[in-house]
Amino acid sequence: MPVFKLCMKIIRKHLPSMMIYVVIFLGIAILITTASTRSSSAGEFTQTKTNIAFFSGENTPLVQGLKKELSKTCNFVELPDETEKLQDALFFRSVSYIIRIPKGFTESFLNGGSATIGKTIVPDSVSARYTDLAVSQYLNIARLYVKNLNGISQEKLVNDVENDFSTDTPVELQASAQTASQNDFAVYYFNYLAYTLSAVLILGIAAIMLVFNNLDLKRRNYCSPLSAGSMNVQFILANFVFAMACWIIMVGACFVLNPDALSRPNTLWMVLNSLVLTLCLSGMSYLIGSLMKSRNAISAVCNVVTLGPCFISGVFVPQEFLNGTVLKIASFTPTYWYVKANNQIADLTSFSYGVLSPTLFCMMVELGFAAAFLAIALAVGKNRKRES
Repeated sequence: MPVFKLCMKIIRKHLPSMMIYVVIFLGIAILITTASTRSSSAGEFTQTKTNIAFFSGENTPLVQGLKKELSKTCNFVELPDETEKLQDALFFRSVSYIIRIPKGFTESFLNGGSATIGKTIVPDSVSARYTDLAVSQYLNIARLYVKNLNGISQEKLVNDVENDFSTDTPVELQASAQTASQNDFAVYYFNYLAYTLSAVLILGIAAIMLVFNNLDLKRRNYCSPLSAGSMNVQFILANFVFAMACWIIMVGACFVLNPDALSRPNTLWMVLNSLVLTLCLSGMSYLIGSLMKSRNAISAVCNVVTLGPCFISGVFVPQEFLNGTVLKIASFTPTYWYVKANNQIADLTSFSYGVLSPTLFCMMVELGFAAAFLAIALAVGKNRKRES
């Protein structure tokens, strides 16, 4: 199989330039994997304590009970009770919440009075909202005891409220959150795959086409004992083997970085989608190779054809962040439909035909692009054959 062997030699010659794209892609994939692992391990919730300043005009059991309960979710920062220094502490976020309990608060609270706790907070602070909630919960439960148990002592009140807060409710983290995180990794990985796969296939297939389209070599091949049919079969086989090898290596890297992906149907459908894109990109690479006449032109076209669609189709920037006009332009590229299918697959929880039909439609559009590229390439090849 001389033609097949020649194609492999051409690919090996251009292997260094193709490996640049592969190495960059795998580097990005490893970064995504690391980020995904950190985010999934962060699924175990740990409350962050809020820095607060606590000032009280009295030292009663009720106030001490409130302070003890707040210590579970807050860090008490010692600050001088001076307006300027307190304002500086809020401005520089040394504290985000200042509690001030007025003198006589406990007596008013036990007698059903209207005494309130003063507070100063950082505007729109989430941590301050949590502290508000903790203070309100404690006082509301204490108020229930005061209203329903006449003459209850402060010590018993504080003890009963503390017992209520000591009761824990078991919370079970469902696997859906972890699965969503893993699907996010797959989406990022396979979306970036479009860029690397298109660059590698164009550089490889177009390089082969450039050699075989050389007029002198083409005339020499016509004089060889090999039939035109045998040469075409070997040529197509070489391109197919190269495309499949690239696809297998890049898809295989996904399962090496994230072995659990094999057990998820979402990822397997993305693998199928990437195979469809590989066929489409092979046709596009064949067309580009049919049109190019120099190696420098191939490199220039490769950068334009790979980077352009990736920027407007959702590979580098998610489609939901792109302008509607940009997405309409991107819909004339196969990369757009590939990314759209991946995004749909990531959200799937059921895999019936009705649910998969929008995704299958996107894949059919990709195959339509492949057929169009191949038809145009064959027409160009036929025209050049007449010229030679």
